[in-house]
This record gives sequence, structure tokens and C-alpha cells, in this order.
Amino acid sequence: MPTYRYQTRNNSGQVTVGTIAADNALGAAQLLRNQGGTVLSLTPVNGGRSAKSLAETLKALNYTSGPSQKDVLNFTTQLAVMVRAGISLRQALDGIADQTENPKFQKILQGIKQDVEAGKPFSEALAKHPKLFGPLYINMVRASEMSGSFSQMLERIAAYTAQQIETRSMVIGAMIYPGVIASMAIGVTIFLLTFVLPKFADVFAGKEAAMPWPTVFLMGLSAFMVQWWWAVVGGLVGIMVFVFFLIKTEPGGWWFDQLKLRVPVFSRMFRALYISRSLHTMGELVNAGVPMLDTLAITGEISGNRMYKRMWRAVYSSVKQGKKIIQPLSKTTLLPKAVVQMIGAGEESGKLGEVLDEVSGFYAKQLREAIKTVTSMIEPIMIVIMGSIVGFIAMAIILPIFKLSTLVK
Repeated sequence: MPTYRYQTRNNSGQVTVGTIAADNALGAAQLLRNQGGTVLSLTPVNGGRSAKSLAETLKALNYTSGPSQKDVLNFTTQLAVMVRAGISLRQALDGIADQTENPKFQKILQGIKQDVEAGKPFSEALAKHPKLFGPLYINMVRASEMSGSFSQMLERIAAYTAQQIETRSMVIGAMIYPGVIASMAIGVTIFLLTFVLPKFADVFAGKEAAMPWPTVFLMGLSAFMVQWWWAVVGGLVGIMVFVFFLIKTEPGGWWFDQLKLRVPVFSRMFRALYISRSLHTMGELVNAGVPMLDTLAITGEISGNRMYKRMWRAVYSSVKQGKKIIQPLSKTTLLPKAVVQMIGAGEESGKLGEVLDEVSGFYAKQLREAIKTVTSMIEPIMIVIMGSIVGFIAMAIILPIFKLSTLVK
């Protein structure tokens, strides 16, 4: 008989985790309801696992990659709910790990559970996976272990992670749209040059003297692309690979980070992104009680741009020497003066965390507005560019036809 792992909640709100044997999932759910509980989750184990449907098997094949930030968000949210409901950390980790669909993330959670069972602090167990959980997550959990506000801190971490995922999705969406339009423009241009214009080559052959320069130029470009298409494709691929690896280098990374802050259409969006992310991270860490030096070091690492990372490192060095945060920030151009003044006021009044939350919230709204502005501006710009290219090619084909017809008359 298949066995199912369940989570139920009684009328008083207490959550229970355990296993139950039944002929099928429907029968297991009915047995649990008869016991007076509300079924929260029901997952097959042992015999039930061998009876997985084809759809479930195919679904499992999708988790060949490592865990994502959405997996971390779901884990944190579930853990916060279960800890607040009074379930022990070990039981909560066991239940979440068993329900996790990503096998790699499941293995990580099982390792964390084993460390907790061995007596290690939860933050120490998380620190074994720094790329997945990150310094902010680990330090906020460590601070909550010292203050005793574990479930509340998990909720704050979940809210922070959800906002960062949303912000990342918005920025990627804003960057994908112009990329798709540009790819379409390039594809249409290549199609016209390699499939349409060559059909006019015989018509215009021997009449080069009577053709306008746009037609001569495009016919020559078309002939080159048809004959040397492999060199063109290889060159484009080589350029893309070169740029990709150039950005991965330290000098190339600096150049690309500076470029993002200078490109006219995108600079406002990227500035709002880096300011919002930096101040939100800093505010969460300050409110969590993380030491200021650790807060500044983590803020610099999470900022996402080398220019802002250097700025926060300068603040770190200054605070380490006993100076105030506002002193190095007042010399930078990466933060608006109004923001620097509000940070200084929050530092003086002892309400730095509240000020950072308010400012980061304001710049989160600015970021959304900047993304809308970018997408609304990119569309007409790309349409104009694409129309100009197609119009230029059409003009290069039509003009010589008109001219030849005039000569024939």
C-alpha cells in the first residue's frame, strides 16, 4: 500500500507533519479529514513514488539545473510559516526537503538538516552554500539567532528575495524587448540582402553607370554576403564571443559597468536599480541588527555594479576608521545629494534603517517608472530604425527601375 507524507492544520492552527498509508491520494486525504484536520499538502513516498505518472516523471526531468532564487524564496516562505506554527527547525527542514521537486536543492536541504541535527547553528549550515543563499541571507539568519526573532526574520528575508526577483524580472524584460526588435530588424535586413536583391542582379547587370549610389552600394554588399556568408556569420559569432569574454574580465567589466551608467536611454533605469538594491539591502541588514561594517561589505557585494561596489568599499574603509557614513558619500556622484542628506539625517537620529527603507522604496518606484519609460521609448526608436533600413533598401531597388524606364522611353 502506498505511503504519503502529509501536512495538516487543526482548528487551533497547529500544523502536523507525518506519514499515512492509503490505497491512493484521495483515500489518504479523506482519512486525514476524518481525523479533523485541514490537508495542507500530500506527497507520495515509498510505494507512492514508484507509481508516479508520466507527467510527473517528465516534470522531474526539467530540474536538471541547480536551484534558482525562486526555489530559495519558496523554501524561506514555507520555513517561516512552519516555524511560526511551532514546528521544530529539524522537522520543518525534513518536510520541506521531502516536498522539494528540484533534486539538487533537495540534496542541499537534506545536508542542511543533517548539520542542524548535528548541533550546528542554522546560519552555519547555510554558509556552506554561499552562492545559493548569499551573504545577506546568512547574516540576517545569524542576527536572528542571536536576537530570537527567527520566524520574523525569515519573513523579512522572503519579502526581500521576492522583491529582488521581481526587480530582476522587470529589468530583464525591459532588456529583452529591444533585443527582440533589433534581432527582427537584422533578420529582415539579411533576408532582403541575400534573397531579394540577388534577384535584381541580372536586371541591373551592365547598367552600373546608370544606377544611383545606394543601389550600387547595396548590390555590392548583397554580392559580398552571398559569396562570403560563412565569413560574415563567423565574424559576427566571433565578435559576440569576444564581447562576452571581454565583459567577464576585470577591465572589460569596469568598461561595461560604466557604459550602463552613461547610455542615455538606459542610464536612469540602471541608476535606479543600483540605488534601490543597495539601500534596500543596507536597510534590511541594519534593521536586522547586523554590524555596520558587515552591512557595508555585503551592500557593496550585492550592489551589482563595480562603480557602486567601489563607493561602498570607500564607505567601509571610512567607517572602519571611525568616521560617519555621510562623509565619503558626500563626495560621490553616484548617489543624489538628497539621498545622501537623508542618510546623514537617519544616521544622526538613530533611525537609519527606517530612512533606508523609505528611500529604497522610493527608488523602487523610480525603477518601475524608468522601465516603463525605456520600453515606451525603445518601441518608436526601433520602428523608425527598422523602417529606415527597409525604406532605404526599397528606394535602392525602385530608383534605378524608374531611371531605366525613363531611358527606354
